Amino acid sequence: MPPDAVPIESPTNPRVKRLVRLRERRARDAEGVALVEGAREVARALDGGWPVAVVATCAALASPEARALAPRLAELGAERWTLSEAAFRKASVRQHPDGVLALVVPPRRTLDDLPVRPDALYLVSDGLEKPGNLGALLRTADAADVDAVLVTGAGTDLLNPNVVRASMGSLFARPVLAVAPAAARVALRARGVQVVATTPAATLDLWDADLRGPVAIVVGTEHAGLDPDWLEAADVRVRVPMSGLADSLNVATTGALLLFEARRQRRARSQKG
Repeated sequence: MPPDAVPIESPTNPRVKRLVRLRERRARDAEGVALVEGAREVARALDGGWPVAVVATCAALASPEARALAPRLAELGAERWTLSEAAFRKASVRQHPDGVLALVVPPRRTLDDLPVRPDALYLVSDGLEKPGNLGALLRTADAADVDAVLVTGAGTDLLNPNVVRASMGSLFARPVLAVAPAAARVALRARGVQVVATTPAATLDLWDADLRGPVAIVVGTEHAGLDPDWLEAADVRVRVPMSGLADSLNVATTGALLLFEARRQRRARSQKG
Protein backbone atom coordinates (compact mmCIF):
# COMPACT_ATOMS: atom_id res chain seq x y z
CA MET A 1 0.00 0.00 0.00
CA PRO A 2 1.27 3.51 -0.78
CA PRO A 3 2.15 5.46 2.38
CA ASP A 4 -0.31 8.01 3.71
CA ALA A 5 0.44 11.59 2.74
CA VAL A 6 1.85 13.93 5.39
CA PRO A 7 -0.11 17.20 5.55
CA ILE A 8 2.05 20.33 5.83
CA GLU A 9 0.47 23.71 6.50
CA SER A 10 3.27 26.00 7.64
CA PRO A 11 5.94 27.48 5.32
CA THR A 12 8.36 27.11 8.25
CA ASN A 13 7.85 23.35 8.51
CA PRO A 14 11.22 21.49 8.53
CA ARG A 15 10.24 19.57 5.39
CA VAL A 16 9.59 22.83 3.55
CA LYS A 17 12.91 24.18 4.78
CA ARG A 18 14.56 21.04 3.41
CA LEU A 19 13.05 21.69 -0.03
CA VAL A 20 14.29 25.28 0.08
CA ARG A 21 17.82 24.10 0.98
CA LEU A 22 17.79 21.69 -1.96
CA ARG A 23 17.76 24.60 -4.36
CA GLU A 24 21.47 24.78 -3.60
CA ARG A 25 23.93 22.42 -5.23
CA ARG A 26 25.79 21.66 -2.03
CA ALA A 27 22.63 20.40 -0.34
CA ARG A 28 21.61 18.30 -3.37
CA ASP A 29 25.07 16.77 -3.63
CA ALA A 30 25.02 15.94 0.09
CA GLU A 31 21.66 14.17 -0.16
CA GLY A 32 22.18 12.64 -3.59
CA VAL A 33 18.86 13.91 -4.94
CA ALA A 34 17.57 16.31 -7.57
CA LEU A 35 14.74 18.79 -7.04
CA VAL A 36 12.26 18.48 -9.91
CA GLU A 37 9.28 20.80 -10.15
CA GLY A 38 6.36 20.71 -12.57
CA ALA A 39 3.97 17.99 -13.68
CA ARG A 40 5.58 17.63 -17.09
CA GLU A 41 9.10 17.42 -15.70
CA VAL A 42 8.17 14.95 -12.95
CA ALA A 43 6.31 12.77 -15.45
CA ARG A 44 9.36 12.72 -17.71
CA ALA A 45 11.59 11.79 -14.78
CA LEU A 46 9.27 8.83 -14.13
CA ASP A 47 9.29 7.90 -17.82
CA GLY A 48 13.09 8.02 -17.78
CA GLY A 49 13.23 5.58 -14.88
CA TRP A 50 14.57 8.00 -12.26
CA PRO A 51 13.52 6.76 -8.79
CA VAL A 52 11.35 9.18 -6.80
CA ALA A 53 12.03 9.53 -3.08
CA VAL A 54 9.53 12.26 -2.17
CA VAL A 55 6.47 13.75 -3.86
CA ALA A 56 5.12 17.11 -2.67
CA THR A 57 1.79 18.33 -4.02
CA CYS A 58 -0.60 21.22 -3.49
CA ALA A 59 -4.26 20.78 -4.41
CA ALA A 60 -4.89 24.54 -4.43
CA LEU A 61 -2.27 25.08 -7.15
CA ALA A 62 -2.81 21.88 -9.15
CA SER A 63 -2.95 22.35 -12.93
CA PRO A 64 -4.92 19.94 -15.16
CA GLU A 65 -1.62 18.18 -15.92
CA ALA A 66 -0.90 17.86 -12.20
CA ARG A 67 -4.33 16.41 -11.50
CA ALA A 68 -3.90 13.91 -14.34
CA LEU A 69 -0.54 12.84 -12.90
CA ALA A 70 -1.85 12.44 -9.34
CA PRO A 71 -2.95 8.76 -9.57
CA ARG A 72 0.44 7.77 -10.92
CA LEU A 73 2.23 9.62 -8.12
CA ALA A 74 -0.01 8.05 -5.48
CA GLU A 75 1.02 4.54 -6.54
CA LEU A 76 4.77 5.14 -6.49
CA GLY A 77 5.43 4.10 -2.92
CA ALA A 78 7.43 7.30 -2.40
CA GLU A 79 7.08 9.49 0.66
CA ARG A 80 4.21 11.90 0.02
CA TRP A 81 3.63 15.39 1.39
CA THR A 82 0.53 17.51 0.77
CA LEU A 83 1.39 21.18 1.17
CA SER A 84 -0.78 24.20 1.76
CA GLU A 85 -0.56 26.90 -0.89
CA ALA A 86 1.66 29.04 1.32
CA ALA A 87 4.00 26.14 2.06
CA PHE A 88 4.24 25.09 -1.58
CA ARG A 89 4.95 28.62 -2.77
CA LYS A 90 7.75 28.83 -0.21
CA ALA A 91 9.33 25.65 -1.60
CA SER A 92 8.70 26.42 -5.26
CA VAL A 93 11.34 27.87 -7.58
CA ARG A 94 8.68 29.02 -10.08
CA GLN A 95 6.67 32.18 -10.42
CA HIS A 96 3.60 30.18 -11.40
CA PRO A 97 3.86 26.73 -9.74
CA ASP A 98 1.52 23.94 -10.84
CA GLY A 99 1.39 22.08 -7.54
CA VAL A 100 3.83 19.20 -8.18
CA LEU A 101 7.37 18.83 -6.90
CA ALA A 102 9.51 15.74 -6.39
CA LEU A 103 12.87 14.67 -5.05
CA VAL A 104 14.35 12.15 -7.46
CA VAL A 105 17.46 10.02 -7.26
CA PRO A 106 19.80 10.38 -10.26
CA PRO A 107 20.81 7.06 -11.78
CA ARG A 108 24.44 6.09 -11.32
CA ARG A 109 26.02 6.18 -14.76
CA THR A 110 29.66 5.97 -15.75
CA LEU A 111 31.54 6.29 -19.01
CA ASP A 112 31.41 2.50 -19.28
CA ASP A 113 27.65 2.92 -19.82
CA LEU A 114 28.05 5.02 -22.97
CA PRO A 115 25.96 3.55 -25.80
CA VAL A 116 28.21 2.36 -28.63
CA ARG A 117 27.03 1.89 -32.19
CA PRO A 118 28.43 2.66 -35.69
CA ASP A 119 26.58 5.97 -36.05
CA ALA A 120 26.70 7.06 -32.40
CA LEU A 121 26.22 10.78 -31.87
CA TYR A 122 27.31 12.42 -28.63
CA LEU A 123 27.16 15.98 -27.36
CA VAL A 124 29.84 17.29 -25.02
CA SER A 125 29.03 20.47 -23.12
CA ASP A 126 32.17 21.87 -21.51
CA GLY A 127 32.11 24.44 -18.74
CA LEU A 128 28.60 25.82 -19.25
CA GLU A 129 27.31 27.60 -16.17
CA LYS A 130 24.10 29.27 -17.37
CA PRO A 131 21.14 26.97 -16.65
CA GLY A 132 19.18 28.28 -19.63
CA ASN A 133 21.92 27.39 -22.11
CA LEU A 134 22.52 23.94 -20.68
CA GLY A 135 18.81 23.20 -20.50
CA ALA A 136 18.31 24.31 -24.10
CA LEU A 137 21.17 22.06 -25.22
CA LEU A 138 19.58 19.10 -23.44
CA ARG A 139 16.28 19.77 -25.23
CA THR A 140 18.09 19.92 -28.55
CA ALA A 141 20.05 16.75 -27.79
CA ASP A 142 16.82 14.89 -27.17
CA ALA A 143 15.23 16.30 -30.33
CA ALA A 144 18.29 15.32 -32.37
CA ASP A 145 18.25 11.77 -30.94
CA VAL A 146 21.75 11.86 -29.48
CA ASP A 147 23.03 8.73 -27.81
CA ALA A 148 24.41 10.52 -24.75
CA VAL A 149 25.36 13.92 -23.39
CA LEU A 150 28.62 14.41 -21.51
CA VAL A 151 28.70 17.45 -19.25
CA THR A 152 32.23 18.45 -18.26
CA GLY A 153 33.74 21.30 -16.27
CA ALA A 154 33.66 22.14 -12.59
CA GLY A 155 31.22 25.03 -12.94
CA THR A 156 28.41 23.00 -14.44
CA ASP A 157 25.46 22.24 -12.15
CA LEU A 158 23.60 19.62 -14.15
CA LEU A 159 20.80 19.13 -11.62
CA ASN A 160 20.09 22.81 -11.02
CA PRO A 161 16.26 23.10 -10.90
CA ASN A 162 16.48 25.77 -13.60
CA VAL A 163 18.39 23.39 -15.87
CA VAL A 164 15.63 20.82 -15.38
CA ARG A 165 13.03 23.44 -16.21
CA ALA A 166 14.86 24.85 -19.24
CA SER A 167 15.30 21.34 -20.60
CA MET A 168 11.52 20.79 -20.25
CA GLY A 169 12.33 17.41 -18.75
CA SER A 170 14.60 16.36 -21.62
CA LEU A 171 17.34 15.83 -19.04
CA PHE A 172 15.61 12.55 -18.19
CA ALA A 173 15.17 11.32 -21.76
CA ARG A 174 18.80 10.56 -22.66
CA PRO A 175 21.85 9.28 -20.80
CA VAL A 176 23.49 12.41 -19.33
CA LEU A 177 26.79 12.07 -17.50
CA ALA A 178 28.72 14.67 -15.51
CA VAL A 179 32.37 13.65 -15.95
CA ALA A 180 35.86 15.08 -15.84
CA PRO A 181 37.03 16.49 -19.21
CA ALA A 182 40.16 14.32 -19.39
CA ALA A 183 38.17 11.17 -18.63
CA ALA A 184 35.66 12.07 -21.34
CA ARG A 185 38.42 12.50 -23.91
CA VAL A 186 39.99 9.16 -23.01
CA ALA A 187 36.65 7.35 -23.26
CA LEU A 188 35.77 8.88 -26.62
CA ARG A 189 39.21 8.09 -28.04
CA ALA A 190 39.02 4.49 -26.81
CA ARG A 191 35.72 4.05 -28.65
CA GLY A 192 37.04 5.47 -31.92
CA VAL A 193 34.79 8.51 -31.74
CA GLN A 194 35.66 11.49 -33.90
CA VAL A 195 35.87 14.60 -31.71
CA VAL A 196 34.51 17.70 -33.44
CA ALA A 197 35.32 20.96 -31.67
CA THR A 198 33.41 24.16 -32.35
CA THR A 199 35.42 27.39 -32.50
CA PRO A 200 35.12 30.68 -34.44
CA ALA A 201 38.84 30.33 -35.19
CA ALA A 202 38.30 27.23 -37.35
CA THR A 203 38.60 27.44 -41.12
CA LEU A 204 36.21 24.57 -41.90
CA ASP A 205 32.50 25.40 -42.15
CA LEU A 206 30.24 23.00 -40.28
CA TRP A 207 28.46 21.70 -43.40
CA ASP A 208 31.79 20.90 -45.07
CA ALA A 209 32.82 18.55 -42.25
CA ASP A 210 32.06 14.84 -42.39
CA LEU A 211 29.86 14.30 -39.33
CA ARG A 212 28.92 10.71 -40.07
CA GLY A 213 30.06 7.69 -38.10
CA PRO A 214 30.67 7.90 -34.35
CA VAL A 215 30.98 11.61 -33.59
CA ALA A 216 31.16 13.77 -30.46
CA ILE A 217 30.31 17.43 -30.97
CA VAL A 218 31.97 19.61 -28.33
CA VAL A 219 30.71 23.07 -27.41
CA GLY A 220 32.08 25.48 -24.84
CA THR A 221 31.27 28.76 -23.16
CA GLU A 222 30.50 31.83 -25.25
CA HIS A 223 32.84 34.24 -23.49
CA ALA A 224 35.91 31.98 -23.35
CA GLY A 225 35.24 29.33 -25.99
CA LEU A 226 36.45 25.78 -25.69
CA ASP A 227 39.19 24.80 -23.31
CA PRO A 228 42.55 24.48 -25.17
CA ASP A 229 42.76 20.81 -24.17
CA TRP A 230 39.56 20.07 -26.11
CA LEU A 231 40.81 22.01 -29.12
CA GLU A 232 44.08 20.10 -29.05
CA ALA A 233 42.31 16.75 -28.73
CA ALA A 234 39.88 17.47 -31.56
CA ASP A 235 40.08 15.51 -34.79
CA VAL A 236 38.22 18.32 -36.57
CA ARG A 237 37.59 21.95 -35.74
CA VAL A 238 34.56 23.59 -37.29
CA ARG A 239 32.91 26.98 -37.30
CA VAL A 240 29.49 28.40 -37.99
CA PRO A 241 30.10 30.85 -40.87
CA MET A 242 29.02 34.35 -39.86
CA SER A 243 27.96 37.14 -42.22
CA GLY A 244 26.95 39.87 -39.77
CA LEU A 245 28.72 41.87 -37.10
CA ALA A 246 28.60 39.09 -34.50
CA ASP A 247 31.52 36.68 -34.46
CA SER A 248 29.71 33.88 -32.63
CA LEU A 249 26.26 32.52 -31.79
CA ASN A 250 24.66 31.49 -28.54
CA VAL A 251 26.10 28.12 -27.53
CA ALA A 252 22.68 26.47 -27.60
CA THR A 253 22.17 27.67 -31.18
CA THR A 254 25.61 26.46 -32.23
CA GLY A 255 24.97 23.05 -30.68
CA ALA A 256 21.62 22.77 -32.47
CA LEU A 257 23.16 23.60 -35.85
CA LEU A 258 25.89 20.99 -35.47
CA LEU A 259 23.64 18.23 -34.15
CA PHE A 260 21.05 18.61 -36.86
CA GLU A 261 23.72 18.87 -39.56
CA ALA A 262 25.04 15.53 -38.27
CA ARG A 263 21.50 14.10 -38.47
CA ARG A 264 21.04 15.49 -41.99
CA GLN A 265 24.24 13.79 -43.17
CA ARG A 266 23.19 10.49 -41.65
CA ARG A 267 19.78 10.73 -43.30
CA ALA A 268 21.32 11.54 -46.67
CA ARG A 269 23.59 8.49 -46.44
CA SER A 270 20.73 6.16 -45.49
CA GLN A 271 18.64 7.42 -48.40
CA LYS A 272 21.51 6.79 -50.82
CA GLY A 273 21.94 3.31 -49.40
